[in-house]
Amino acid sequence: MQDTPTLRLGPDAAGISRAADLLQRGGLVAFPTETVYGLGADARNDAAVAGIYAAKGRPDFNPLIVHVPDIAAAQALVHWSPEAEALAQAFWPGPLTMVLPLREDAGLSSRVTAGLPTLALRLPAAPLARALLQAAGVPVAAPSANRSGRISPTRAEHVLAGLDGRIAAVLDGGPCAVGLESTILGLAGHPTLLRPGGITAEALAQVLGRPLLERKDTEAISAPGQIASHYAPEARIRLNAADWREGEARLGFGAMDCDLNLSERGDLDEAAANLFAHLHRLDALGTGVIAVAPIPHLGAGIAINDRLSRAAAPRG
Repeated sequence: MQDTPTLRLGPDAAGISRAADLLQRGGLVAFPTETVYGLGADARNDAAVAGIYAAKGRPDFNPLIVHVPDIAAAQALVHWSPEAEALAQAFWPGPLTMVLPLREDAGLSSRVTAGLPTLALRLPAAPLARALLQAAGVPVAAPSANRSGRISPTRAEHVLAGLDGRIAAVLDGGPCAVGLESTILGLAGHPTLLRPGGITAEALAQVLGRPLLERKDTEAISAPGQIASHYAPEARIRLNAADWREGEARLGFGAMDCDLNLSERGDLDEAAANLFAHLHRLDALGTGVIAVAPIPHLGAGIAINDRLSRAAAPRG
C-alpha cells in the first residue's frame, strides 16, 4: 500500500500517457468509463492485481472484469463464440460484459478470475477509457474504483474520497454518462443474465434469438456484483418509501417533494445516471437513513432496483 497522495490526471494526452505508463509499471489507476470509474491494473501482473484487492478491501473470491480496446484483444483471452461475436457487433463498445471460457494461453493473473475457468470481458465506449487502453497496450482488470461494498464512483472526487493515498492516480474525465455498472451476460453455457444493467435482457435475447436464463442469488458467485450487500452508503436504505419520515434523507423519483430527485420527469435512464451520485450526496448529510421512492421495475429500473436492493441488504 502506498503512502503518497493519489495523482489527479487531466483528460489530455499528457494525462493519458502518464496513466498508461503507471499501468505498464504495475501501478493502480482509476479511470472513467461510460458506466462508473474503474480501478485499473495490468491483468497480467499478479502483484498489480493483488493491489486492487488490497486497495479496495475486496474479497479475493470476487472476480474482476478485464477491459480491452478492441474485439481482437478479447479474442486473444477467451474462447470466442458466434454468440459472443453477434453480441459484440450489436453492443460493443458499450456497457455489456460477457463471461466466456478462459483461454489456456491467456497469460492473465489467476487472481483476475478468482480461480474460475471463465473471464469477464468488456470493451468500454467512453473515449477516454478507450484512449487509455490503447496507450497502455495491456489488458486492464478494473472493478469499480471504490472501497469494497460501498457506493460506486461516478466522479473523480468519489474515487478520491475512498481511495486517496491507496492508488497511484485517477484520470479525471468528469461524470460518467450511464452511471450504473455494465450488464453481465454468462456465455459459458446457455446465455445467462448474471447482473442486470443498462442493456436489457430483452435486447440481448433479441440478438441471440432465444431467451436468457437468470442467475439466482443462492448460486455460487460467477461474476462481479453478485455479493448480497453491495453499493452501500454509510446510511441505512429504506426502499419503496410510500411516505417520508422525519429525519430521513429523501431520494425521489417523479414529481414529488424530496431532497434529491433521480428524475423529476420519471425517466429511468436519467435516474440510472444520477443514482450513485445522489446516494453519495445524501449519505454526506449524515441522517442515518436514506428513504427511496418506488422505482418502476422495467427497463433501466430493473438494474436500479438491483443496486438499491443490494445497498439495502444486511451487512456482514
